[in-house]
Amino acid sequence: MDLTAVALLVSLISVSLSADNAGGKARSCADVRQFYSGKGFTLKGVPRSEISGEHLRTCPQGYTCCTIAMEETLSNLSRQEFEGLVREAGHSIQASLNAQYRTFDTYFLELLNGSERWLEEAFVASLGDLYQPNARVFRDLYADLRRYYTGTSLNLEEVLDEFWMRLLERLLKASDPETTSLLSDDFLECASKQTETLRPFGDAPQELKTKLMWAFIAARAFVQGLNVAGEIVRKVSQVPLSLECNHAIMKLVYCPHCRGLGSVKPCVNYCKNVMKGCLANQADLDTEWQSLIETMLQVASSFGAEPSMDTVIYSIPVKISEAVLAMQENMEIYTNKVFKACGDRGEEGTPSSISEEPKKKGSTVTALEYKPSSKSAARLEVQVTDVSSKLKEMQFYWIQLPSALCSGKTASSTSRDKCWNGLTKASYLPEVMGDGLANQINNPEVEIDITKPDSTIRQQIMLLKIMSNRLKNALNGNDVDFQDTSDDFSGSGSGMCADHLCDRGRPPVFGPKTDRPRLYSYVPENRRVKGSGNQIQPSVVLLVLFLVTLLLRR
Repeated sequence: MDLTAVALLVSLISVSLSADNAGGKARSCADVRQFYSGKGFTLKGVPRSEISGEHLRTCPQGYTCCTIAMEETLSNLSRQEFEGLVREAGHSIQASLNAQYRTFDTYFLELLNGSERWLEEAFVASLGDLYQPNARVFRDLYADLRRYYTGTSLNLEEVLDEFWMRLLERLLKASDPETTSLLSDDFLECASKQTETLRPFGDAPQELKTKLMWAFIAARAFVQGLNVAGEIVRKVSQVPLSLECNHAIMKLVYCPHCRGLGSVKPCVNYCKNVMKGCLANQADLDTEWQSLIETMLQVASSFGAEPSMDTVIYSIPVKISEAVLAMQENMEIYTNKVFKACGDRGEEGTPSSISEEPKKKGSTVTALEYKPSSKSAARLEVQVTDVSSKLKEMQFYWIQLPSALCSGKTASSTSRDKCWNGLTKASYLPEVMGDGLANQINNPEVEIDITKPDSTIRQQIMLLKIMSNRLKNALNGNDVDFQDTSDDFSGSGSGMCADHLCDRGRPPVFGPKTDRPRLYSYVPENRRVKGSGNQIQPSVVLLVLFLVTLLLRR
């Protein structure tokens, strides 16, 4: 090797070192040390000035203030913070759903309790002492209606049929107290079987069944929908970060600090691509989630349609009073027909033994009429309006989440060429990816296998489909059994609101609080982001080896 070649080699190495480390003097890491200690980490091993970054696995391998241990520590921190932000965003949606549940549940049960009080007051006033011995029949009806609404496995149609049978038995016994003991079980069973033909209560039972079946099926499905939606958000928000996403978040959030660019915010589209890649599986919930919300909006709207929810609930005393009055007015005709069809009422009873004494004054039920007040109508309107507005706010939650997590954390539109693009301070050229797993096949920031969807999220998508189907059937008055495949939540009813999710009045917050560490994302080390601005200088070692090879060939 001649002196000219050696001189050339030394000259090139000197120029390269000078270009890679401006002025030949390493920059101070004081800002990074302050930032790192501010996160609660020890400064032991933290460089005081920049070092070569060939050791880095995630961040760009130029001169850096981060050791490999620091990179790993910050990577773990970025994962914890990002998962925390996703859970926090989910908590706001859960809190909103819980608040809606509490509000509707309180309203509905108040209607039911008010209906029961009105019935009891009216019947006590009209029947006097005759009501108390038979009060259990009416109380059991309301108890069963509450149990059905809160999710107990009951057949509502059978509940209503059982009520009318028991009421018929009581009225038959009350029609002639002296021969009550002669009414055999076989006779009463036969009499109950004649109700469909003889219709002792007139049209009231069928009219009440039609109204109640719709109202209670819809109400139960609605609160169940709120419950299921909240649990799905909770489960999906707890899905752990993938390794590839962890790298992307680290590169987005903390790699700028390692490069001495801690004050530079990420480019908007860069952040969106990272978030869309990390939340690709969650975005696949969108179609079924929107379907569920839309169906719940339809159910909520139906509560205010005629007949309104309060009118239906208060029609229970009205229809029962109509039925009892019809029975009392036609008791003699009915009993004669029953005796003809069923024979003697007992061993000694005969059709001619029916009492001919006129009914005592005061033993006749007064027909009731419910007229909704302007106050009750206004309250129902508020219920429907409020729940509808809250549901609409969260209808696009899953596809808005990536942008929400980037909101306030990225560079402004006027700083497009002065933002962190994953490599340096420059503009970000790649286009923003679409929503969902399938659209991430060319995501430049997060490497994803689109053929392997997350199993937990797929299960929640199926639950959304099942719940939407139940609600659609409820709109038509069809009670479809809901097969709950979750292991930790029930169909509906009280107890839905749990722990810290019961905060009232908390608006949905999709993004992190301003005092939380900033989160963004990363790009796998083997994938480059196309951008302008200064690029990383080639490794000095590689340059030296290349020159030596050329010289040896001479």
